[in-house]
Amino acid sequence: MKGRFKIAIVGGGMTGLTLAALLAKGRHSDALDISLIDAGARPVFSTGDDVGLRVSAIANGSAQLLDAVGAWPHVVNERVSPYESLRVWDEQNLPDSGATLRFDASEFALPQLGFIVENLLLQYSLLRVLDDTSVSLQFETVIKSLPAADLVVGADGARSKVRELVGIQTNQWPYSQVAVVTHLETEFGHKQTARQRFLRAGPLGMLPLADGRISVVWSTSPESARQALDASGKELGTMLTNASDRVLGKLTVAGPKGAFPLCAQHAKDYVLPGVALIGDAAHAIHPLAGQGANLGLQDAAELARVIDAAIDDGLYPGDRPVLRRYERARKGANSTMLHFMTGLNRLFTTDSKLVGEIRTIGMRLFNNSGPIKERAVRVALGVK
Repeated sequence: MKGRFKIAIVGGGMTGLTLAALLAKGRHSDALDISLIDAGARPVFSTGDDVGLRVSAIANGSAQLLDAVGAWPHVVNERVSPYESLRVWDEQNLPDSGATLRFDASEFALPQLGFIVENLLLQYSLLRVLDDTSVSLQFETVIKSLPAADLVVGADGARSKVRELVGIQTNQWPYSQVAVVTHLETEFGHKQTARQRFLRAGPLGMLPLADGRISVVWSTSPESARQALDASGKELGTMLTNASDRVLGKLTVAGPKGAFPLCAQHAKDYVLPGVALIGDAAHAIHPLAGQGANLGLQDAAELARVIDAAIDDGLYPGDRPVLRRYERARKGANSTMLHFMTGLNRLFTTDSKLVGEIRTIGMRLFNNSGPIKERAVRVALGVK
């Protein structure tokens, strides 16, 4: 089938922007009329501003994808925080015990395990790429009905308006946890190491920033989250110092704080005729392993491949049988990761002493599992 196809991407987060860049710079860009629509104002980034509260752990494979569309050099030229090691431990064990999971880039012949990047910087960098394309960028535009297009892509987050308009239902699994986020100065250097301590109320993630601070994502009970938000900076620093087992010494709040409720969510359908969901519009997972952004970028890459292949074969990219190729490729993988994260969170928040002992044994075994550990890491990092 010849002619230009209109693709309307609703949602200007990193997932929607990545899809727009992949299509605009792909081999069939001349066959596509691409628009990107977002209800908010165009994101603005400046290195003079403090590091944003919302950061993502970008896997090496995701960085390669962003590099392929020309966005990654803009990220690197601004500010990026590579991390070389990861440590994960249970609160019933010491951070340096044999049961602490250890991952080091050198162990897998990699320069780094990944990068901590501000969500705003990722959006800004992708927009710089799109400014040099024919993509129509429509910010501050609220949709009340589906845009007229051959294919409408819902990339508009967990509360997707596109998903609502077409009546796609979701399954939800509330965590009864709230994620508290802030930045902290540390008594001891983070040594480009990401850390995660599993507590009974939920995991505490400590992500290294390039300026020596850490970004914290503390998934905890709603009660503790309210206390954290109401606490003074000094009080919150003490709370997080204790929650971290003082692995980085005394922690001092050095940034704003915020919080958001946690809930796993999965759309029952990813596609309908003329409609596809990607990123958080299709699936939302627990942030404990930092995989949410990477899954969304993989969605974007797969949908772009499916659209390209359809045009190669003379097919209409909005047909449901065509879009089902994308759904089959991504829905199972996303579901597996979602339920794995949900199960892992439950495994570490149980009060069972027996389960705790089994966890410790399992973590020790995994540390010494050789090829199994390497395979798991390479899958998580998106590298071969």
